[in-house]
This record gives sequence, structure tokens and C-alpha cells, in this order.
Amino acid sequence: MFEDNADRVLIRVAVPLAFSRQQIAYDYICPAHWAPTKGMLIEVPVGKRTMAGLVLDLLDQSDVAPDKLKAAIRRYDLPPMPDGVLRFLDKMTGWTLTAYGSVLRALLANGQYMDSPAMRRLVCLPEESQSLIDEKLSPARKKLIQAMADLPPMGQSDLARETGASTSLIKAMVDAGQLSSYAVPRQPALPKTADMRTDQLVLSDDQHQVVDGISQTLDHFQVHLLDGVTGSGKTETYLDLVRRTAQSGKQVVILLPEIALTDGWLKRFQRWFGQDPQIWHSSVSPARRHQIWQAALSGVPMVVVGARSALFLPFAALGLIVVDEEHDASFKQEDGLIYQARDMAVLRGSVENAPVLLASATPSLESWVNQKQARYSHWQLPGRYGAADLPDIHLVDMRRKKRDFAPASPDSTSPEIKPNKWLSPAIQEALADRLIRGEQSLLYLNRRGYAPMAVCGDCGARRSCVQCDSLLVTHRLAGKMRCHQCGHAEILTLDCAACGAEDSLQLVGPGVERLADEVALLFPEARLGLMSSDILASKEHAQRLMGQMMAGEIDILIGTQLAAKGHHFPALTFVGVVDADIGLFGGDFRACERTYQMLIQVAGRAGRDKSKLGVDERGKPRRGLALIQTSQPDHPVLEALCQGDRDRFLALESQEREKAAMPPFGKMVALILTARDSAKLSAVCEALQATRPHFEQTQIYGPAVAPIAMIRGRHRVRFLIISARAVALQQIVSDWLAQVKMPATVHLTIDVDPYHFF
Repeated sequence: MFEDNADRVLIRVAVPLAFSRQQIAYDYICPAHWAPTKGMLIEVPVGKRTMAGLVLDLLDQSDVAPDKLKAAIRRYDLPPMPDGVLRFLDKMTGWTLTAYGSVLRALLANGQYMDSPAMRRLVCLPEESQSLIDEKLSPARKKLIQAMADLPPMGQSDLARETGASTSLIKAMVDAGQLSSYAVPRQPALPKTADMRTDQLVLSDDQHQVVDGISQTLDHFQVHLLDGVTGSGKTETYLDLVRRTAQSGKQVVILLPEIALTDGWLKRFQRWFGQDPQIWHSSVSPARRHQIWQAALSGVPMVVVGARSALFLPFAALGLIVVDEEHDASFKQEDGLIYQARDMAVLRGSVENAPVLLASATPSLESWVNQKQARYSHWQLPGRYGAADLPDIHLVDMRRKKRDFAPASPDSTSPEIKPNKWLSPAIQEALADRLIRGEQSLLYLNRRGYAPMAVCGDCGARRSCVQCDSLLVTHRLAGKMRCHQCGHAEILTLDCAACGAEDSLQLVGPGVERLADEVALLFPEARLGLMSSDILASKEHAQRLMGQMMAGEIDILIGTQLAAKGHHFPALTFVGVVDADIGLFGGDFRACERTYQMLIQVAGRAGRDKSKLGVDERGKPRRGLALIQTSQPDHPVLEALCQGDRDRFLALESQEREKAAMPPFGKMVALILTARDSAKLSAVCEALQATRPHFEQTQIYGPAVAPIAMIRGRHRVRFLIISARAVALQQIVSDWLAQVKMPATVHLTIDVDPYHFF
């Protein structure tokens, strides 16, 4: 292939495969005229296939025999990966203790965006189209030319649909030169950020103060915590910073949770700037993602808004990272490549020397402690944008059912309210009042499906998954019983599989579907909407539901946590939380924090638009209302919620975490081992036990059977390692695992700073 050594260069190339944590790259040769450099993207052979690779280094010699070295196949016509991106790969690999190839795979997206974008041909009239009409053309051809006079260039199939002509006629006219055609990328060009409209975004004095302060640091790395109550205008505040950054020629990435349900956010962006951002998530067409990926690598100024995977775009001119709702647990990726997107956003900002803005009404304890210790700048928006007041929040003590479930008073303006199973009279009356006033309500219950448990009334057996140590959840609308761990589904039946008794299963507890049944019985005239991830089957379905809420076509929305995340419904004035105690107890040390965050977010949906609230009987402006049903009204989380004393709650939670050396005051790594063969799993655990390290300020717990002992037919065992912050915990774990050979049949997952402990 090469005449002599002068014609070739020895290179080390990383490939996007997770072979091991130690092996990250392989040696190849390539032609000298490629002028290879660090970061160059090339195609290389790996085994019997080829894949995109990343040049890590140029070598003088290799440990591989010269006759064994494989040759690179081609180089891609793309700029090399910027130094900041390469440093981010290195740092993230070290922090997450994952294989370099796994992180590289997230960046390169399996090489699907490397080649030139797919092209399509557009058909248009030639310059001399008027003279063609005078020629001896068939009536069909003349009719087509006349119809195209008012049409823009378009593809053949689109043109056929618009004009009624056949595609064969259009093709024949193109071949005859009677119509012109030219090639363009399959997606339209990216809008220019320089064309952003700038006169629509109007900020309050508080917002201006925040923007002016943060603007002083837009040229270097600094983490800013934007802390404002729900409805305070955090989005508008950071969008002004986005505008300033983009118009300076830099690139911006905004991470949002639940990207598929952010149509309202996108409309706000379009309203302020007169154009759409670049959207990045799995539902975007491959052609559009191809275009965005290459534009990011080429340094094209743009604003990208996306799910956590947008963090891996190869930005060459990154100027600002925004993480909206930074506290949201969905930023934690828990399968495949495991990472916390908020933390990795801070890591990427530090290596790119770009500022990072974290926005939340309920900051994570990690971010709150960091601003207390002056590692993060703290910016507050204390009031709601547009002078709307925060809702009144009250607890409904469900321990006093008999007293609370008394009939409504005779002078009540509400229709007769009868006791029922899940909704207290207080919530029933609030719903009835809103229906009379033509306002909207939200009922929040963080349980999908109809019922979380099915128990046999004859033998007491619980209906469980055949391949997991998990109960089946009844989904009545789908006619299924589903496992929420592995996705296994069975036909809904009330017959007991354990004892064979017919129609003996009793459905225990409510999900949103069961709650909807109760509401329909109480208020048959009300228009109901259901918002749950298993019901909203697509982005389009979700957008339709949002549109119905905005148009006032839904009176009562019943939803899970999806309903609590960032939605702005102007006519929504009441929120009822059906079971606030879900998640308060168990083995998760973040349970209280997460419950508080979710409850304050969902309560904050009420009364966001002052103009929709009107006045009370005394002529005073009304406020939104949130009623929270609980059997633990004295719990610190719920007390803090009602008193509006968030910082006191966070201070108490911080003290408890510090005593236990839990994050953010300590470090934590979970090792989860799974295998179908329990004997092989036990052997690996014994090997890890025999080599477990001993360091001061470091404790290793386990091996212990996981709380969910089996998922998808695989047995599960956990180790948990906790250390002080000053300890190099990743290095300890890495050295420990290097001493044990892991069989191919035993899978190891490393979770740094775990969020779940199932």
C-alpha cells in the first residue's frame, strides 16, 4: 500500500467501543499526505467492520509488529475535534469510571454524522419559462408551467401534489430541459443567530440586574445559580444572556428536562427572537441532527436546545451552557453511559472556559451548598414576573378522614359533594369552585397506570413480573399489567396465577387512571385530561394535550410528574396533590429533597397569571391555591412547603447530609453486578471481597443483594463505597477493579454519585 516508510504515518486512534476501561485506542498507519493531527476524524477497520475513529496521537513506534498494523481507510472532510472537546472526553472518562470508547461513542454518535449531508433535488422554472408557453407543448405541460409561476422550488413529489401533475411528467420535462433542477441539503439552512430579533424581550428591574451582573463574566468560566420562585421569569432572564452570547459569534447549548414536552418553551423562544433554536433529541430527524452536529464542529454560531445528550455535541466555539430546572432527576442518565448531565455541564464549562448557568426554583442541594461556599455565584429573582403572587399552600390531614369527610355546609356555593375514596372534601370543593368560575385545575399523583398492586383475595399472592423482582402495575386503559422495571406486559385479568382462583385479584392503591375515574364520577360535566408518560405516546400527542390546556378545552388535568415541569397554563388556578407522602420514605437519602422539589414545582403551576384570578368577595386580588393531602403533616418537608421557608429546609437537610458524609459533603460510588448465573455472580463478589481496599475516611458496604434482586432474569448484587470529599475515590475504585478479572457473563455497572438504589 505504501512505497516506503516516508509515505506513511503511525497514529493512535480511539474507537467508540467499550471494550474495557484500560484499552482506549489502537495503532494504525495512514498516508503521510493526510497530514494527520490530534483530533482528526478518520475511518478505520476494527475486526470485520469499519467505524469512525479519533486520532489521539502521532507515534514514532508501536508495540504492534509492522506487518500486523492495519491501514486507516479514509479521513473525513471535517475539522479536527477541538482541544476543549478532547479534554472533556478525558475528564469525563476519569470522573465516571467508564470506558473511553463509551464516552467517545456519545460524541461521535456511531459515526452517522461524519459524511456530507444527504442531498435532494428541487424543481423550478427556467429563466425562459414564458417563452416555453408559446412553444408547441402539450396542454398538460403548459398547464404545469403556468401552475408553477406562483410556487417556490420544491421536490418532484411535492410539486406533483401541489399541481396535480404526475411525477413522470415532471421528470420528463426536467430531462427535456423544460424545467430546471438543482441539489440542496435535505434540511433547510440553519437560521443565522445574527438575525435574532432583539426588541421583544422586556425585562423587569430584578431581571436586568441579574443579566447585567452575569454579563460581566461571559468571557470566562464561572458557574451561576439563577434562583427564582416559579413564574419569576428565569427563562426570560437567561434568554437575554443567550442572545448576547449568540450575537457575539459564540455557540450556546440549553439543556431542558423532558425535551419532548417543551413546546411552550419553544414558542416563547420564537416569540422573543423571531426564529427557532436548533432542537436536539431523539425525535429530531437524522438529517437535521446531521446538519446540527457538523455545524457545531465547524463553529457556526447557533443556539441548541436539547435533552442531556446535547451536551455531547462537538462545539468548536462554545460560549454559554444553560441547565434549566437543574435540580431535575431526569438529568441523571442511568443506563448505558451513566452520568449526571448537570455535573458534566459544569465539567465541560470548566475545560472550555465557558460560563455555566444553572436555573431552578428549587435548587439541588449540591448547587445550594456550592453557592453557600462561594464556588457558584448566586442570583435571585424573588418575585413572580408580572406581579403575580405565589399560591396559598395548605395541607389536608388525611389522618382525620371522618371529620374531613363531613357533608359540605348548606351555604356552600359548590354542588353536593359526596365522600369518595381518594379525594378529600377540601379538594373536591376546590375543584367544584373552579368549575363554576370557568378556571382550570390540576390533580397531581405521581403514579402511572390504574393501580400499583394486584393482590389475590383468596391466597394473598401479589401479581408480579415473571422476570423481575417487581410488582405488575395495572394499566386499565391499555388493558395490560406492566412491569415498570423491564417493560414486560401481560393481558389484564383478575384471575390469580398462583392459586387459580377466578376474578379474585383486588387492585390496591390509586394511579392517575383510577383517579380520573373518581373525578369523572364526581364531576361528569368536567372535561378531563390525562398526562402520564405511558399515555402520551408521542411528542405530537403531548403537544395536542398542551394545546387543549392552553385553549381552555380541559377543565381538570390529572397528571404525574410530567405535569409539574415548567408548564405555564394561564387559566390554571388550583393544584391538588393527592398523595404527598409518596417518596418521603425508603432507603434513598435524597428522598426528602426530591419530594420537596416536586411539590413546590407542582404547587407553583397554580395562579401564574394574575389576570385570570380576579378578586374575592371583599374585592381583594385572589391568589392561586394548592391543597396537599398527607398523612404526615408534621414532616419537615411539608412544614417547610407551607411556611415558604425553603432555605430553612435546605439548611436542615444539609446538616443531616454532612453528619452522614453523604453527597455533596462526601463522595459515593455504587457497583452493580448482574448475571443470569448466580454462582458466577457469587464468585466475582468473593474475588472483590478478597481484594477490597482499606483507606481512611472510606467505607465499603456489601456485597448485598439489591432491593430489586432480579431484573430481566439477571440476579443483582451491589457494593456501595462512600468516602470524604478529599479522598481520590475514583482512583481507589479503579485500582480495585483492575485486580479482578470480570467474566463476560457478569456485567458490571459503575454509578458515580448514584441517584437510585433499587
